[in-house]
Amino acid sequence: METKQPTLLGHPKGLFYLAATEAWERFSYYGMTALVVLYMVNQLLLPGHVQHIFGFSGFKTAVESVVGPLSTQALASQIFGLYSGFVYFTPLLGGMIADRWIGQRNAVVIGALSMSAGHIAMGFDQSFLLALLLLVIGSGFLKGNISAQVGALYPPEDEARRTRGFVIFSTAINVGAVIGPLLCGLIAQVYGWHYGFGIAAIFMLFGLATYLYGYRYLPARVERRKYEGASRLTVVERRIVVALIAVLIISIFESIAYGQIFNVSSIWIQQHVALDLGGFRIPVPWFQSINSVFSIASVPLLFWIWRQQALRGREPNELAKIGTGAFLAAASNLIPVAAIFLSGAAPVHPLWPFLYSAGLGISFLYYWPTLLALVSRAAPAKMNATLMGVAFMSLFIANTLVGWDRRLLRKDEPRSILDNARCNRHRWRGSCRAIRSSPQSPAPPRRAAARF
Repeated sequence: METKQPTLLGHPKGLFYLAATEAWERFSYYGMTALVVLYMVNQLLLPGHVQHIFGFSGFKTAVESVVGPLSTQALASQIFGLYSGFVYFTPLLGGMIADRWIGQRNAVVIGALSMSAGHIAMGFDQSFLLALLLLVIGSGFLKGNISAQVGALYPPEDEARRTRGFVIFSTAINVGAVIGPLLCGLIAQVYGWHYGFGIAAIFMLFGLATYLYGYRYLPARVERRKYEGASRLTVVERRIVVALIAVLIISIFESIAYGQIFNVSSIWIQQHVALDLGGFRIPVPWFQSINSVFSIASVPLLFWIWRQQALRGREPNELAKIGTGAFLAAASNLIPVAAIFLSGAAPVHPLWPFLYSAGLGISFLYYWPTLLALVSRAAPAKMNATLMGVAFMSLFIANTLVGWDRRLLRKDEPRSILDNARCNRHRWRGSCRAIRSSPQSPAPPRRAAARF
């Protein structure tokens, strides 16, 4: 469906409202996700806070009935894995509701309202689980439907301009992924966790306001494509579908390796990296921004490399690129291992997590966009949209499993986590040593700044 509207820089004006809305939404999403694991480990799941969370006892019992007993850090990792996994599952349901009943434009507004409410609820211990539920529901309504609106702005035959439009839209996503952790991480470190979540809520409200301001330029409903010809797949098409599903299953392991940067790596950086440089302490969420920076900055270089390889007839195919991404993801996860061995008992230099984050940012470019391109090109027309949905379902599985390594965490971790949380709220090493030597230190104040 094409909407008649003014153009800006050769593109429908609605594109820039959608891109700006998605940038604000990504500011809030990546800003919040950069904080939430650290928030759980350092404050929310500790005595004095965890008992205030509405419904948490039943939730924990349900989770542990499936995966077994969990320590504080393992539980935080599992909660984040479930949250980030369902963020990629619910867009399938949101897309179905929009297609059948309410339309994409109304779905995006509902999603933005739900996510705004979720970010606000994150500011209170009692509503933590409600906040995650609202964020998951909001993402389901917003994420897939706003992308569908981008494509609907262009006539079906205008493939080249539509592709450039998606590039603009994707750039907005990456900008949000960079700025969100930088700003939310700094605010949380200086003023406290709830201020960091509050900034994320403000970002989302800006996104809603932007979308509503450009509402008249956006398609209310995206028409689903209809395919002519036989309804059943041919033998060759079935083989292609099976091969693509096999590649998607294999890519789950690569997504798990990449997803560690948003989960347990934050805790590792907090506990083992020398974050104090002069009089400034590097906020842990900043390392997640490094990942996004390299995903943006490496695009021209990778395009140049692939173009030079193509001129010599040696450009790798999609599977080879995905394999290269898997190698880079594995190598990047070995960087912290090398840092631990080389540093011994001393704190790890921040250059090591910088290289780790940068390597994962480059690996992402090799495997995820290439995987989507492979599915889009090779999937039979009758199964194209379904297999694209399956591709995002692989992220749901990967993010749900990303907390699987909870079994590798230390057995003495509950006491260690409690001590580290208290130490992170004190500026001086002497105070930290005193805390570790004290058997019964007082719990940290509820509104203390997030020293991570």
